[in-house]
Amino acid sequence: MESALSLAIRGVVVGFTIAAAVGPISVLTIRRTIAHGQLYGLVSGLGVASADASYAGIAAFGLTAVSGLLVSGRVLLGLVGGAIIVLLGIRTIRSRPGEAATTAERPGLGPAFASIYALTMTNPMTILSFAAVFAGLGFAAGATTAGDAAALTIGVWAGSGLWWVVLTSLVGWLRGRVSYRGLVWINRASGTALVAFGLVAIALASGAVG
Repeated sequence: MESALSLAIRGVVVGFTIAAAVGPISVLTIRRTIAHGQLYGLVSGLGVASADASYAGIAAFGLTAVSGLLVSGRVLLGLVGGAIIVLLGIRTIRSRPGEAATTAERPGLGPAFASIYALTMTNPMTILSFAAVFAGLGFAAGATTAGDAAALTIGVWAGSGLWWVVLTSLVGWLRGRVSYRGLVWINRASGTALVAFGLVAIALASGAVG
C-alpha cells in the first residue's frame, strides 16, 4: 500500500502542474500582483490553491453527490464565471497603472482571497480534471482510506501554493523594473486576454445549452 507521504508528494506534483496551466486565473493573479504588490498577488494565489484543493478533495474523497451537483450546474457557473472574467478584463484595460494600489475601494487581503476562490470554483470542469489525473496516477477516487485522500488533497494545496509563490515572487521582482508605459501595455494585454477567456467560457456554456 502506498504511504501517505508518497501520496502527498504526488499531490504536490499534480497541484503544481495544474496550477501552472495558463488560464484566466493566472492572468488575473499576475495582474493583481502588478497592481497591488507581491503579498496581494500571493494571497490571491493561495485562494486559487484552496479552490484547487477543494476540487481535489471532492474527487479524492469520492463525493459523487457534490461533484454531480457541480457538473449539472456547469452551464450556469460557466456563464456567470465568464461574465465576471469579461468585466474584470474590461476594467483592467481601462485602469491606469498604480490606480488600484491607491484607491480606497481596493479590497483587503481577505476579500482578495475569497473573490478569487469563488471565481476559481465557478469552473466545475476542474473537478473532472482532478478525477482524470487521479485515475491516471492509479488513485481511484473514493476507493482508498480517508487518510490517503486527505494526504493527496493537502499535497495538491501545497503544490498549487508553491506555484503561486514562485509566480508572484517573479512578477513582484519584475514589477519595480517595468516602466509606466510598459505597465499600461501589460494592463491592455492582460485585460484583453481576460476578455477572451471570459468570452470562450460563455460560448462553451452557451453551446452546452444548445
